[in-house]
Amino acid sequence: MKLWHCAGSRSLRPLWALEEMGLEYELEILTFPPRIFNKQYLEVNNLGTVPFLQDGETQMTESSAICQYLVDHYQQYEFGLRPGHAEYGAYLNWLHHADATLTFPQTLTMRYYYLEPSPEKQAVGDDYARWFIARLRRLDNHLESHDYLVDGRFTIADIAVGYALHLACALRLDERFQPQTRAYLDRLRARPAFARADGYGEPLVLPARG
Repeated sequence: MKLWHCAGSRSLRPLWALEEMGLEYELEILTFPPRIFNKQYLEVNNLGTVPFLQDGETQMTESSAICQYLVDHYQQYEFGLRPGHAEYGAYLNWLHHADATLTFPQTLTMRYYYLEPSPEKQAVGDDYARWFIARLRRLDNHLESHDYLVDGRFTIADIAVGYALHLACALRLDERFQPQTRAYLDRLRARPAFARADGYGEPLVLPARG
């Protein structure tokens, strides 16, 4: 099993999951964005995105889906829920909420704040930053009475959502977090597997905004 990874990117999700599960894997660290700085990578993944997982004949590009694959394929249910569980629907919802609802506006904020800055695009970035914070409402409310997202324990749903909060710190949006959401992220970052995964490669450092 091999994972291609850029530090600070969404590939942190499956890397963190692999570290939690103790599965054997090979890691290749690329420079972000790999389609610019590692053009030979396009021969591996013609999208030029990370993560990319190769496990035998299986090839995957979606970070939350890779986490779910690792749980189900390798029977790692210490970190996931089975379909018969009463909270299975909530588990899947949080897992996909992480990208569809939370990370999507962040990627546009990153693009318009840091990668393609201009006065006009910064205004668009502001809109998406506000959208991201507004989209935290469901999570904020849930964390008022829960330490983790489902089943009263840590799962890959926390990895998926936790990465979105971690990325928000790189985007300098975390000062708008609610206290319970900040405490939740701190709990996740305190996990040894997160520290190991986050330590691979050079940290993602975004330039100062103009």
